[in-house]
Amino acid sequence: MSYLPPDRETIEKLLDTVHFNESGLITAMAQAAEAPHDLLMLAWMNREALAETLTTGRVCYFSRSRNQLWRKGESSGQTQALVSARLDCDRDAVLLLVHQEGVACHTGRRSCFYHEITPQGLRDTTAPEIPADQLYGTQP
Repeated sequence: MSYLPPDRETIEKLLDTVHFNESGLITAMAQAAEAPHDLLMLAWMNREALAETLTTGRVCYFSRSRNQLWRKGESSGQTQALVSARLDCDRDAVLLLVHQEGVACHTGRRSCFYHEITPQGLRDTTAPEIPADQLYGTQP
């Protein structure tokens, strides 16, 4: 399945209905479009990042730490291609169904959600698939 973007006017009308928070951001969750449909990561989008994602089909987030747009995979090559985007009932969160190229997590794991809470404390459920220094040239 491939993503077909709406026209610019439709995107602008849609963006006008999104409830961005007081910082101008919306929670964005990326989920694998293919089975087993892993929840890959949670990040943030501002209006510009969401507009770019909906226009291009290549997922773009907003980095709060760098205060700038962050195009997934621009430094690691681990890209996300949009398959479908869904707003929640309050229109204050977006679910992105994506085709993940490689791993989603900066630690080299497929998903950022690998710390399982157990009676004994945290347990890592997966090991990195790609060493972080191979992804970025440095340790996370």
